[in-house]
Amino acid sequence: MTDYVFAPPSVAAVPVAGGGSFPVRRVFCVGRNYAAHAREMGSDPDRELPFFFCKPADALLTDGQDMPYPPMSKDLHHEMELVVAIGKGGANIAEADALSHVWGYAAGLDMTRRDLQNAAKKEGKPWDMGKGFDHSAPIGTMIRAADLPDPTKGLIELKVNGTVRQTSDLSMLIWSVAETIAYLSKLVTLAPGDLIYSGTPEGVAAVQRGDVLEGVVAGVGTVRTKIV
Repeated sequence: MTDYVFAPPSVAAVPVAGGGSFPVRRVFCVGRNYAAHAREMGSDPDRELPFFFCKPADALLTDGQDMPYPPMSKDLHHEMELVVAIGKGGANIAEADALSHVWGYAAGLDMTRRDLQNAAKKEGKPWDMGKGFDHSAPIGTMIRAADLPDPTKGLIELKVNGTVRQTSDLSMLIWSVAETIAYLSKLVTLAPGDLIYSGTPEGVAAVQRGDVLEGVVAGVGTVRTKIV
């Protein structure tokens, strides 16, 4: 038995439909993976390989919990995403085999302190504090991959206070789920428990305290949080 100097932190986990929890190891996020969103952020999606940033596992916010408005920001944005859960690890995974490494899927939100992110971009500094802050990754209940026949198409949508803010289709991903897994596995060895936030469609915008965010990915599920 390891003699820790203090009790180790609890394992972050996502509830699974039908019971149980998916333990989370790492959270990877794909930047600008819908063409229209890339353009609204001032980029050219036709010339860019996928790139990634990370959030800490304990940034996950589950069970529809309220999200505290984060400190040091006056411009908190929503980004609605399909989340992919890795159940079988590996490096240099072939695209044709990539979906066999997926354990499940969930609907999630990549919340962003846009003012901090934009300031970091302008100065050529890392985005970490714009993306990886406390409670910045609300996520819904996970569904097993075996219960979702086709993760390549279907509605992805976010409503704020009942009004649609983001709406698109998973078929509009620049890099599909399989392509994303294959490419990411060239950069790092994926492991069971890794999550991949697959990118957000156009329509990202600011939210305020009191706003209720309700997102859906067709066939996968929903995510909900209130900004407090």
